[in-house]
Formats: sequence, structure tokens, C-alpha cells
Amino acid sequence: MELTGKTLQDPITNATYCVYSSDVATGYGVGAFLFLLSSESLLMGVTKCMCFGRPLAPGSDRAWSIIYFISSWLTFLIAEACLIAGATKNAYHTKYLSAQTFSCESLRKGIFIAGAVFIVATMVLNVYYYMYFTKSISSPPAHKANRSGSNVGMAGYA
Repeated sequence: MELTGKTLQDPITNATYCVYSSDVATGYGVGAFLFLLSSESLLMGVTKCMCFGRPLAPGSDRAWSIIYFISSWLTFLIAEACLIAGATKNAYHTKYLSAQTFSCESLRKGIFIAGAVFIVATMVLNVYYYMYFTKSISSPPAHKANRSGSNVGMAGYA
């Protein structure tokens, strides 16, 4: 079974496209998509998506938590898009313009490799997000000074 794409030309539209044989990569792409989606959902459920629950204590831990939260969502969306695109291109034929410089095999591998890189980046960012999120939650809230009894230098007017 040949796992690379074959370049074919549509006789009606004269467009060049790739046809891939179905292989295990489609299933792996869909499986990775579902596992990444479930892990992101689990993390957002545990941390209450940083929107609900106890407020984060002000400071650098909260700032880093927000930065890692936004970064992890960005890499998550890119990784999911790459996995969907790779599985789709692997399962169906993909039409190209007639002046395409990429080969069928290199485009498919490139999409899956990009998805894998963004999955690893999402995982690392999620670990840092959770680490700074828990540090910000567990740190004591900022203490406000009680100034009700302070009247230093002021005459007591009652």
C-alpha cells in the first residue's frame, strides 16, 4: 500500500490535485485531536477557565498565569487546526492550483509535523499556566491596612 499522495489532473476543470490512500495517520490525527481537546477541557474545568471561582491574587504570578493562559489557547487552536487539516488532507483528495510547488507527501507531513509541534507547545504552556495559576490562587490576598482608628496628626472631630 502506497502511503504517499499521487498527483492527478481533473479532466473537466484541468486542476491538479493529490489523492492519498487511506492509512492509519487519519485515525492518529483524529485521536490526537480528541485527546488534545479533552486535555484542554479538563484543564479549563479544573481551573474554571480562570473566569470563575476565587479571584487571582495580584502580582507577577497572576500576570504570568494570564500570559500562559492566552498563549496556551492560541497554540491549542493552531494545533487543532493543523490536526483537522492533516486528517482531512489524508482522508480526501486536496485540490491545488496548477502551479503548486509542494509535493503531495511534503504537504501532508508538514501539516502533521506542525500539529505535533503545537501540541508539545500547548502541553508546556498548560503546565506553566497551571503552575502559576495555583501559585496565584494559594498566595494570600493582599492585606488592606485598617485605617479606621488612625487619626495621627488630625484633631478628633466627632
